Amino acid sequence: MKEFLSDRQVSFREYNVDEDREAREEMLALSRHAIVPTVVVDGEAVIGFDEEKLDRLLS
Repeated sequence: MKEFLSDRQVSFREYNVDEDREAREEMLALSRHAIVPTVVVDGEAVIGFDEEKLDRLLS
């Protein structure tokens, strides 16, 4: 995921949801899932590595 975003020159923040309780709670609130990676683009959560959906949301 990091390589995918970096290749497209997309800035991002990475959180370790195993160690950061607040980040884990935010992920669950946004996506209703405890699955990583979870990426949020303009308020829309993308669960797992869905390249097609990410490309669509980032264009």
